[in-house]
Amino acid sequence: MSRPARRVAALLLALTVTGPALAQEWARNMFDEKDHDFGVVARGSDTVFKFPVKNLYKDDVVLESVRSSCGCTSADLEHPIIKSHETGYIVAKFNTRTFTGIHSATLTVQISKPMSAQVQVRVHGNIRGDVVFEPGSIEFGQVDQGAAQEKKISISFAGRSGWSVDDVRSSSDFLEAELVQRERNGGRVVYDLVTRLRESAPAGYLKSQLILVTNDASNPRIPLEVSADVRPELTVAPDTIVLGEVQQGNSVTKKLMVRGKRPFKIVQVKCEDDCLAFEKSDAADTKQIVTLNFTAKGEARRIKAPVTFVTDLGETFTASCDVYATITAPPATAAGP
Repeated sequence: MSRPARRVAALLLALTVTGPALAQEWARNMFDEKDHDFGVVARGSDTVFKFPVKNLYKDDVVLESVRSSCGCTSADLEHPIIKSHETGYIVAKFNTRTFTGIHSATLTVQISKPMSAQVQVRVHGNIRGDVVFEPGSIEFGQVDQGAAQEKKISISFAGRSGWSVDDVRSSSDFLEAELVQRERNGGRVVYDLVTRLRESAPAGYLKSQLILVTNDASNPRIPLEVSADVRPELTVAPDTIVLGEVQQGNSVTKKLMVRGKRPFKIVQVKCEDDCLAFEKSDAADTKQIVTLNFTAKGEARRIKAPVTFVTDLGETFTASCDVYATITAPPATAAGP
């Protein structure tokens, strides 16, 4: 029995013998984070944190429910049935539109399988009533890779005179922001914040923040959430290629297709495993058929080989897939008389 299997077996035996107290500890071990500070946030901002829950065990884990101790925070489950070694999430959303000031909440997670247990996590933060975002976050939605996008939100402040936003800082190289003061009258000031998603943004889900740096010495930084779903220019089908068992010295051939939204050429196929070779066309097209040749070289082993297709559209526009195979030794030959 492997070491991980022995650990799981010992854990399940201990749970049977010692009962609920250890069951709680078993459940808590799946939560790497049990406390989150939202910090100082603006009224109306979309403020969400996801507590990851990783199933460390062989059996499915079922998150039955989650409840919040305070109306300042709503809670929900994302992927409540968690397979072995996969991850689900407890989603905590700070209700910044109906609450202001310092608030905290305890979220109680009820687990029903493989056995009953409860785990508690906490969130807390300070919702400023004098700063308001409209809308509460910058959401670009679905964007084609290579297409620049622009969104504008309003930032208003009501309080002491002289308050200002002095800088806007981005945690992502693919975002840029421009701040324009639209109105100032006594203790009220309104800014327009224009945020641009750059053409160089890579394919995938982008989740980032802009930080408003103010001249308020007590709370100088205010975060603003930014998200975008950048749809890839190029895709590979299939994106996972499973060749199965291949005996040493034998070869397997597969075909795959790389698709684009405009004609392109594949100028290079990158793969570090010398068992793999590729045949491709030199003509430009929106569909490229690539022939994959796998030869089982070397010792018996399992292979996971990432493959990247480089195109003439530029270094930003690549596509990738993974190739899995198991090289096996030939069957033993019976000794002669």
